[in-house]
Amino acid sequence: MAPLILVALWPVSPVGAFAVLMLSHMLILYPTLRANVQWLGPVVTRFATDRKELWLTIDDGPTEDTAEVLKLFASRGVKATFFIKGKLALERPELIEAMLAAGHTVANHSHTHPSASFWCATPGRIAFEVDECQRAIARFTAPSRWFRAPVGMKNPFVHPLLARRGLRLIGWTARGFDGVAADAEKVVERILPDLRPGAIVMMHQGGPQSLRMLQGVIDAAQERGYAFVVPEDAALA
Repeated sequence: MAPLILVALWPVSPVGAFAVLMLSHMLILYPTLRANVQWLGPVVTRFATDRKELWLTIDDGPTEDTAEVLKLFASRGVKATFFIKGKLALERPELIEAMLAAGHTVANHSHTHPSASFWCATPGRIAFEVDECQRAIARFTAPSRWFRAPVGMKNPFVHPLLARRGLRLIGWTARGFDGVAADAEKVVERILPDLRPGAIVMMHQGGPQSLRMLQGVIDAAQERGYAFVVPEDAALA
């Protein structure tokens, strides 16, 4: 409708016509670029619990630090979900097997993680990224019911495809921008205010400070009485 309104308004008010065009674009761009905005479809941002429990989700694996991350989790009694890249899983199957053997779960974070273009991906490209990662996961365990988009971005084509695949889009409650930050203390400071029972904590692995950041968040949360669990799908909200 925006182009038609633009043509109709332009002779009367070029500024008004341009404003309508910009608004129509923003109505699409805002929920596309803002991960937890649900204008295009449901996004899981918490889970139901009556205990001080958190869901720790780790993006972008498997990576070279996976073994150390698993040691950290074992030492702290943490259970987590790794949102993995399908291509990396096929290249390092032993790391996926180690995640599962330690009692963690793996979920879909796309096959190649096209972070710069997934927000504007075509239906065919989205299907490829989702389906190929599902096939990779199926080599190790049951196909995941959870998907997290690269950088959390989605577009109007994502939710219909996920619905057809029986997948739920997983966002987060708390994030520390650890994928781009270098200061572990600041990452912890960003995450702690958003912790509450049922919060989803989103972090990354594979960075130079990832292990230190994970340890900082885990220790600070446990000092406040929180436990890290993997919730049942029915508890996700």
